[in-house]
Amino acid sequence: MTQHDDKIRLQHMLDNALEAVSLTQSQKRTDLEHERTLELALVRLIEIVGEAAARISPEVQAKYPSIPWKQIIGMRNRLIHGYDQVDLDILWDTIEYDLPPLIEDLEKILETE
Repeated sequence: MTQHDDKIRLQHMLDNALEAVSLTQSQKRTDLEHERTLELALVRLIEIVGEAAARISPEVQAKYPSIPWKQIIGMRNRLIHGYDQVDLDILWDTIEYDLPPLIEDLEKILETE
C-alpha cells in the first residue's frame, strides 16, 4: 500500500467520522429508538471508519499510536458481524465521546502526511 492510499483512507476515516458527529448534533440518544434511518446511517458511517482504519498500512498505524486502531477496527467488526445485536448506547457514546478526539487527531495527521 502506498502513502497515497493511506492518506486516502485517513481522509475516509475523517469524512465519515465528521458526518456521524454532524448527524447527531440536533439529535438525542432516544431518537435512535424511533428513527431507524438515523440508526442505519450511523452504523454504516462507523463501519466505514473501521474499514478504512483496517486498510491503513501497519507502518502508518505504528507511526500514530495515539489512534486506537484495534478498537476502531474491532468496533467495525462488531457492527458487521453482530448486526442483529447493536448496542445503541455504545454506538451513541462512541459518536459523542470517541469521535471528536479522533477527528482532531486525524486532522492533525492529514496536515502532516
